[in-house]
Amino acid sequence: VQLQAFGGGLVQAGGFLRLPCAASALLFDDYSIAWYRQAPGKEREFVGSINRSGVRRNYADFVEGRFTFSRDNGKNMVYLQMNSLKPEDSAVYYCAADRSTTYVARNRNDYGFWGQGTQVTVSS
Repeated sequence: VQLQAFGGGLVQAGGFLRLPCAASALLFDDYSIAWYRQAPGKEREFVGSINRSGVRRNYADFVEGRFTFSRDNGKNMVYLQMNSLKPEDSAVYYCAADRSTTYVARNRNDYGFWGQGTQVTVSS
């Protein structure tokens, strides 16, 4: 499966962004999808994930209710809605997928397919 995250940009603190992730897969609803982010000089970290049907989600603690995941299997799309953005949310955001893992997986090695990232910059 090929993935492409987009929709990043510059936003002020307290603002919001919606990041779509487009996937090319014949059986898209067979894949668990996760979002990761990587800031300069830091390790890539888990943001959250969504299960195959889109009913169950798993969020990193730092999300604190600010981010929401959704997916539209009919359109092969996943969305990351980010609200109340903070400067520390600035990073390159990536979507990842795998058929063999469940949505509770947080280790980046559990996801075999990765898209190109999209830059999010939050100004203070």
